[in-house]
Amino acid sequence: MWQEFGLVFVPMFVAVDPIGILPLFLSLTEGMEPAMRKRIVRHSVLAAMAVAVVFVFLGRGLFHLLGITMYDFMVAGGALLFIIATLDLISGIKIARRIEAISVVPLGIPLIAGPAVLTTGLMLVGVHGYGITLAAIAVNIAIAGAVLLSADFWRRILGNAGSQAVSKVASLLLAAIAVMMLRKGIYGIFPGLSG
Repeated sequence: MWQEFGLVFVPMFVAVDPIGILPLFLSLTEGMEPAMRKRIVRHSVLAAMAVAVVFVFLGRGLFHLLGITMYDFMVAGGALLFIIATLDLISGIKIARRIEAISVVPLGIPLIAGPAVLTTGLMLVGVHGYGITLAAIAVNIAIAGAVLLSADFWRRILGNAGSQAVSKVASLLLAAIAVMMLRKGIYGIFPGLSG
């Protein structure tokens, strides 16, 4: 059983990428009080978990019903992330500063529970079943939450100048992730373009 859990846990860990989310979280919550950041982490983890669980059960049917493919989802998510990253990088505007706003988008979805997590979840359910897949999703999202809760430690280590540098690099990374999602989505929709 533990070996099978490991086979599900590892790809899901890579898909969630809790370490990769941390700089983006630092950027989006720059200047916020610790208590507010903790609330954001709680809300984003709950939103990501809810979306991931619902998607595992209903994703294929919902996409089929709406005529949406995973590639369409990737293009939409990539476009949204690119707008957020560009506004922050170029003008320093934080597109969403309210707890409810950044908790759900972009932190909960698509950073924690993005297309990689949702696609991986659908594939793993087909091979390993619902129980182990949902457990692996829950553990990995909890790990992401724990990493984000350690953000204050990293902020203290970096200081103000370091935090601002990380913030700009994180915005650039977010833009790169957005471009990657757009590219994969477009190549999926138009496979002839990748050749």
